[in-house]
Amino acid sequence: MSRVLIVGAGGVGSVVAHKCAQVPEVFSEIMLASRTVSKCEAIAASVRERTGRTIAVEQLDADNVAETVALLRRFQPQVLINVALPYQDLPLMDACLEAGVDYLDTANYEPPHEAKFEYKWQWAYDERYRSAGRMALLGSGFDPGVTNVYCAYAQKHLLDEIHELDIIDCNAGDHGQPFATNFNPEINIREITQRGRYWERGEWVETDPLSWSMTFDFPDGIGPKKCYLMYHEELESLARNLRGLKRARFWMTFSDNYLNHLRVLQNIGMTSIEPVEFQGQKIVPLQFLKAVLPEPASLGPLTKGKTCIGCLMKGMKDGRPRTVYIYNVCSHEAAYKEVGSQAISYTTGVPAMIGAMLMMTGVWHAPGVYNMEQLDPDPFMEKLNKHGLPWVVREL
Repeated sequence: MSRVLIVGAGGVGSVVAHKCAQVPEVFSEIMLASRTVSKCEAIAASVRERTGRTIAVEQLDADNVAETVALLRRFQPQVLINVALPYQDLPLMDACLEAGVDYLDTANYEPPHEAKFEYKWQWAYDERYRSAGRMALLGSGFDPGVTNVYCAYAQKHLLDEIHELDIIDCNAGDHGQPFATNFNPEINIREITQRGRYWERGEWVETDPLSWSMTFDFPDGIGPKKCYLMYHEELESLARNLRGLKRARFWMTFSDNYLNHLRVLQNIGMTSIEPVEFQGQKIVPLQFLKAVLPEPASLGPLTKGKTCIGCLMKGMKDGRPRTVYIYNVCSHEAAYKEVGSQAISYTTGVPAMIGAMLMMTGVWHAPGVYNMEQLDPDPFMEKLNKHGLPWVVREL
């Protein structure tokens, strides 16, 4: 019996539950847990309708280590898939250590009161996980996640050294809303409004938020889109683990409409994470904004178009320069038809399921804390093609 516990019942949690249910030979028992059990019940009903499988649901405060340990000891899963908030990574890693369960997440830890993305807090768990004989897999989403695996695949098969890396993330979909985020608004806006950062010849270079841009011509009919330089967490681990890397950057597309709304919200203080006094209570403006924006999971039936996420890599092969572009194009409509979620959630949830599958079947398993590019990319790449995220290699 192979049990998995999924923590988090947002859009990504829903995709993970549906995709795990599609692979009963690996995930024989599935439990979905969240602070809001009604969300778990709605996802379980959809899973039953689409796959015929029944999954268990449970109420859980992921910040409460003792509560999580008790649930882990009762359910006894092989792996905990963390698709809750990044603030909850460390409590869930602590709980997995105490209960003797492997751990997987899709985003690195963030302190709740500071918009700071670093792996140092989670990398610090490496020795404890090794000593306990347990594995923690960090960032098994798309970016981070699949993008890291693309780099590892290129390093293994296509390039002897990767000198320049540009990770380029395009959402060419349209949900018709004046302003909405495609995943958790609080995390999304914190990520976008921080300073840009990229790796250049052994050091980090900072830029003002969204101050650098380029136009990239995306494949599959998407066409030219304006992309903005941001900092993204996978750059930190890739800068450590890729041979010969001289420059690494991350780019994301945003519409003018989105950026105009964001500037207004910033100018009036609504994106701040500093508490303010309101009617005798302390509230965080960004958390209030999250409460009034559309729920990302509600955008599924509204969103049309495609995403395209990939890695553009320049380097050397057999002593000669070579440039390769590895990417996936995902349809919002196709994702919604399959699992009831838009492509942003789909492209994060499918890799989380695949990472857990490889851990549970022993294909990827070793004690310690790992980033995705540290493991053999071939089985993961094969599963991407099989489970809904086919990839293309284009030589430029």
